Amino acid sequence: MSIDRDTSTTVTLGNRTVSVPTGGLFDRYRMQTDLDDVARDPRVGGVEFFRDQPKVEVQSAIGPTFTPNFYYAMSSARLTMLAPTSALRDRLPTPLDPLEVVPGFGLASLILFRYDVADIDFYTEAAVGIAVKPPHHGPLGAIDLIAALKNNHLDSYVLSLPVNTEIAQVRGHDGYGFPKWVTDIDVDITAQSVSGRVLNDSGGIDVELHAPTPRQKRHRSGTAVSSLTSYTHFDGGWHGTFNQTNALVSGSTLFPRDIDLHLGEGRVSDDLRSLRTSRTLMFDVMTHGQAALHMPRVISLD
Repeated sequence: MSIDRDTSTTVTLGNRTVSVPTGGLFDRYRMQTDLDDVARDPRVGGVEFFRDQPKVEVQSAIGPTFTPNFYYAMSSARLTMLAPTSALRDRLPTPLDPLEVVPGFGLASLILFRYDVADIDFYTEAAVGIAVKPPHHGPLGAIDLIAALKNNHLDSYVLSLPVNTEIAQVRGHDGYGFPKWVTDIDVDITAQSVSGRVLNDSGGIDVELHAPTPRQKRHRSGTAVSSLTSYTHFDGGWHGTFNQTNALVSGSTLFPRDIDLHLGEGRVSDDLRSLRTSRTLMFDVMTHGQAALHMPRVISLD
């Protein structure tokens, strides 16, 4: 069945109504996507990563839904920057604390995402986040960092998470507690270059990024899996959202020099400026990958 990008279908999520592409994955499957159908899409590099993650139905603020939310073909670009611990701490709610890489400095990131094939159809996204210490850990930030890098797992708190579709905004905001809003976001990630642009409410530039893509390396599915836990406070308590990324083609550059990052006027730029970021430590680009985003779970941070 083909997708009609010129028409839309109305669906209800909780007490919100959104439009999705007629004939798209969400319109046809409502989060219970047929993996064999997806595997026939030439943009998808196999579905083995998803076969051992059966979906389960859960109750949520957006009504009954199935989790995890699968992203079958995606790309991303992440700038990881050094920032003063004091600036990071000013933006973190209690009891979260920045993860320090050296005394007095922690990590902030700007990430661009492009989801070409997903349970909730195509969309683009940008994120500003702070790396935080895992819950119930002591003051030994360096040890926490080494453990996190060794296990390919980090913890974060997100300040900004704009998207360009209604369903991504409602699911992310109402269902996960993320600071999401809808705006125009262009993201293009190829083996040669990365470009991204987030517009503000007036149609001007909020954030714009251009950079050459680091040399890419192919990975067999399941051999380059990383994870991230993001913390949000909503519905009266703290929640942890677990996300797994299966990199299929990716690469990184340490201390990149050819990064053209322009901060304009808008919520994303304001958040980045508030963190007083300085040197860019790493530029990670995944030209082909997949992800599984689990529904948030109630946790204790006390």
